[in-house]
Amino acid sequence: MHLNKGLLYAASAYILWGIFPIFFKALHQVPATQIVAHRIVWSFLFLIVVIAARQELFAFKGVINRRTLLIYLGAGLLLAVNWLVYVWSVNSGYVVEASLGYFINPLVSVVMGVVILRERLRPVQWLPVGLAALGVAYLTLSYGTLPWIALVLALTFGMYGLVKKVAPLGSLYGLTMETGMVFLPALVFLLVEDRLGVGAYARAGLWTTILLSLTGVVTAIPLLMFASGARRVPLSTMGLLQYITPTLQFILGVFVFGESFNQARLVGFSMIWLALIVFSVESFIYWRKVSGPTVPLPVESKA
Repeated sequence: MHLNKGLLYAASAYILWGIFPIFFKALHQVPATQIVAHRIVWSFLFLIVVIAARQELFAFKGVINRRTLLIYLGAGLLLAVNWLVYVWSVNSGYVVEASLGYFINPLVSVVMGVVILRERLRPVQWLPVGLAALGVAYLTLSYGTLPWIALVLALTFGMYGLVKKVAPLGSLYGLTMETGMVFLPALVFLLVEDRLGVGAYARAGLWTTILLSLTGVVTAIPLLMFASGARRVPLSTMGLLQYITPTLQFILGVFVFGESFNQARLVGFSMIWLALIVFSVESFIYWRKVSGPTVPLPVESKA
């Protein structure tokens, strides 16, 4: 029962992240810069309210120091770039390419671990890394340009993950600190946009204003569900569940939003999907061997 509840929380979080394009498509008339600024501002305010409701404001204040501020400034900037590219891609008709970014993200993180942290790959892990690289190369040759949206999303989230490896706070405090570090620039930007008469808030209709106000709740709820699920679900299971998000985004892009998915994309994506299958199966077998089926995943922030 304990595990089933964890699975429910974790799967629900990944499903919510997977249907994010529907929410942001409803704000397609608002510039991506304004959407992201609202997401930062409302997320920070909502999370502060959550911390206050838990009577933890004093505890939260106690973890703030120079090192923490610097770490979460870096995390906040990476998160802002990731959110901006993601929202822009969704509202510009590139949901499929955005999903590719989150498909290859685990493999990009593996490469970053090797290059930056000097981690060593298990021999079989080199196969999916090579397959993914071939898939990206094929897509590049087919279209004559790098799939830059996918690569920026994967790289920024991968770098965000690296920063989080040295970050001392859990999910709730971490995201609060991250959004707090970019809160003032985002708020100033929105105030300037409003002063210039181009701000969408309270100008683009009641429904749009409500949706912009909800960006904080929409951001925080799946994060908190993920944190609850991650404490109860084995690492190997979480590794497989994470593909729910890009799979749903891919389905929405092709079958709901009608984005192109021709033979060239099919070949490139298939190579990456094969890489993910090999990577996931190898990781699943490895972690079951060294950790057993009931070792929980340490809580990690996700956006």
